[in-house]
Amino acid sequence: MSVLTACSAGPSTRPVIAVKGEENQPVDQSTLAGPQPVPPLAEYKQDSLGWSPCNERMKDRLGADAPQGDQKYECARMTVVLDPPGRPGRGTLGISLMRVGTGKSALVVVNDPAGEPGTLKAARLAASLPKDVLSTYTIIGMDRRGTGSSDGVSCVPAATRAQLVEYDPAETEQSNLVVAAGEASQECVLDLEGRLTAFDSWRAAADLERLRDYLGTERLNALGLGEGSRVLTTYAQRYPNRIGRMVLDGAPDPTLDQVGILESRAVAAEATLDAFAQDCKTRGCALANPRGDVQALLNQLRSGRLRGEYVDLTPGSALNAIVAGLADRARWPQLADAVVKARAGDGSGLFALLEPIVNDLNENPPRFDAGLVIGCNDTATRIPPDRVKALTADWQSKHPVFGALFARQLLHCNPFPPPKNEKVDPLKSAPPIVVLSTANDVSTPAPGTEHAAQRLPGSALIGWQGSGQGALTRSGCATTAVRDYLIDAKVPSNGTVCPP
Repeated sequence: MSVLTACSAGPSTRPVIAVKGEENQPVDQSTLAGPQPVPPLAEYKQDSLGWSPCNERMKDRLGADAPQGDQKYECARMTVVLDPPGRPGRGTLGISLMRVGTGKSALVVVNDPAGEPGTLKAARLAASLPKDVLSTYTIIGMDRRGTGSSDGVSCVPAATRAQLVEYDPAETEQSNLVVAAGEASQECVLDLEGRLTAFDSWRAAADLERLRDYLGTERLNALGLGEGSRVLTTYAQRYPNRIGRMVLDGAPDPTLDQVGILESRAVAAEATLDAFAQDCKTRGCALANPRGDVQALLNQLRSGRLRGEYVDLTPGSALNAIVAGLADRARWPQLADAVVKARAGDGSGLFALLEPIVNDLNENPPRFDAGLVIGCNDTATRIPPDRVKALTADWQSKHPVFGALFARQLLHCNPFPPPKNEKVDPLKSAPPIVVLSTANDVSTPAPGTEHAAQRLPGSALIGWQGSGQGALTRSGCATTAVRDYLIDAKVPSNGTVCPP
């Protein structure tokens, strides 16, 4: 469990610096030195993007569990510069946007590329946030480049995607996984051609700046979820004088390379499985011993896979489904039932958790592909197969259920061209940014979120002692603190702890 301590930022003793702005012109940072106030709210231009009603389409994309209520969704498309590294400033890309709410200020939502597209995530958040947030702000969801309807990436052949997801991480031989990763990379290079390396968080931050310009506001108010927070921290570094009211709900660890990040995720997955087991015991769920039942299911699947339409249920795909289920606290009862069913030979529950990852669903391309391409473009880590094999053995002994799964994922990026590192100055001063961590978060573990907060001057960290991906709308304490910050400019105490 992470321990948070309350502290407050004192006066800055750092010298005034100059950073480069949009056109590489130095920006006068004298107004940005030292602690800054919460930026005032400003009205956005409501008619700058050709919005049109899209309730039916949104409900189709949201699927069977679309939020209930009379929300009115409007959609638009924004054209941005593709900007591939080899041909800077060339090409264009369509970015899909959705808005909901009646507020005069704009609040942009950016999600994890391997998660639900930002437009859909924003629609779900809007249905759960305090009502006065939606009367103060219009919530604008963005399918970040390469995801959802923003010219979504779908470049991995279905059979190769299935191989990568199905691979049993406990296998001693990994040559099949190495070959499948090579095929995925090769097909994505061929399919996307020179555009492949343009799908990353650096360029997604530039898309946000383009959106801010369209909205006609001096500053960008935004909410980053999980890996989506990387886009906001990049934005803050690139455009420090454009930071509005920002909230990061989980954030990737800026102090670790991909090896460290994946091992931290294995640690978090084990802790979340323990929390799930405790919840099972409290509820009296059908699993007698969840950890033992998961291990028994994996052994069972090693004797014979369960056939599925898009992927088969194997030890690897079962683990991927279980990680997806653990990340969504609301689906824990469903996850418990799915494991019980799978042990009885019915894989339908686990297949339901896997489907959005591997299948083109309700106009949303498979999440696996965007997660792979953007994830590999966001890290320069490339680990040789021999070292991955050694790490797998080590992590398997330390993190028995999930260690090998996360270790083998290091092979996925190996064949992809490593990205060119963009130089950016560390953020020296910024308005207060609220950062939420979740004690058991499989996607952005709490220690990494805390490290991200430490890199943001004037940040206010709130630690929710709960489980799942993200605290916003799940913790009443965290949600109230975010509401007070977004609406009343009240900054929570750094180090606030919210009960589970």
